Amino acid sequence: MQDCLPMECNYQCGQSVVSLKRKSPEDENRVLFNTFSLDDLNEDLFERILSWLPTSTFFRLSSVCKRWKSVADSASFKLACSHIPSRDPWFLMVAPNLNQSVIFDSAESAWKRLNHPPLLQEESNQHCMPVAASGGLICHRKLSGNFIVSNPVTGSCTELPPLHAPQHQPLNAIVMSTACKDQLSFKIVLVFGELPNLLFKVYDSRSDCWDDDIALRRKTEDSSMEHDSTDDNVVYFLSKAGIVVASNMQRSPSKQYSSVITNKDGQDIVYFLSSSGKVVACNLTCKCFSEYPRLLPVFSEYSIDVVECNGEMLVVLLSEFLETATLRVWKYDEANRGWHQIAAMPAADSHEWYGKKADINCVGAGNQILICLNSPDLCTYILCDLETNKWVQLPKCCINGELIDFMSAFSFEPRIEASV
Repeated sequence: MQDCLPMECNYQCGQSVVSLKRKSPEDENRVLFNTFSLDDLNEDLFERILSWLPTSTFFRLSSVCKRWKSVADSASFKLACSHIPSRDPWFLMVAPNLNQSVIFDSAESAWKRLNHPPLLQEESNQHCMPVAASGGLICHRKLSGNFIVSNPVTGSCTELPPLHAPQHQPLNAIVMSTACKDQLSFKIVLVFGELPNLLFKVYDSRSDCWDDDIALRRKTEDSSMEHDSTDDNVVYFLSKAGIVVASNMQRSPSKQYSSVITNKDGQDIVYFLSSSGKVVACNLTCKCFSEYPRLLPVFSEYSIDVVECNGEMLVVLLSEFLETATLRVWKYDEANRGWHQIAAMPAADSHEWYGKKADINCVGAGNQILICLNSPDLCTYILCDLETNKWVQLPKCCINGELIDFMSAFSFEPRIEASV
């Protein structure tokens, strides 16, 4: 783990830093500050100050001195950390080899390796696939269909009670949400079924059990079926291998349940992509669902993904038009029942993907979207800032002299206090 304490520090543990150089009167305040020692602080204030350090520095607390080591293991320090409103996101990268944890630290713009959680190293769990994330936690799905939730920073893990899934019902969505205030509880929501017969199940960590199945009805004012009669037609999508396939999207296994959850006016809404490429919105509070109109017409070749940014669902779309490729971000206008573009990569940058048959797997974090583009000819990662409309290509990741390619990513806040 490449981490470091802040470079510019005016203190040393247990010591005072005093300059012998003569100071002018206006520098007296600086002298007082420079002779101040952290050892003069009471424990509560000391922990509150350290809680504002970047998470990557927490790994070195124990090597500074005994007092700092005791803070790193303190429950009150974790409580102080939970009061920090937000932390710059880390992106857990998913590679074909699942028994390692590689993250991209957006604050330092650097690749780092984390210790793989012990529970996930067990032979029976080595093929666990990350499928969702929220707050400081990652949800993994076992081959059996059961789930493990971990804090990738601390390595703590817990296996959830066995899931009794509805028989003969396909799984459409897996989403996760945490209580933002304390990071001490979380929920996992699964959406099953074939349109228009959908149902969902919820796991709540506070009760440590799965709720009963709940059916979803089609929203009465949903007119998507009336003005879009293309569901019975063949819709074409691009596979990872660059092959045009029909009916079912072929995406990274970790993102085959590509879905997000938002909370609007106290209502939890899960969004996922149907097999025909439409966005389906499931209102868990009202127990109903609706389908959004298609972004592109039938027979258009494109790759699409849904993301959540600042509590809103957005769609990222890679398409080819007029002999060039475009990468755009779209938002749905509920009032006018239509899509409008909110960001677009400059054409000069996106053109290189024309004819490459690339597939995209995306994840949102605040105002940022990390886009993994994969094709037989390229593998690259783009970080889009929605506020500035800046599109930055991330550096290649090299571990032990070997170049690592990733298929997808999950965003989480690096929080040592997130509990499983």
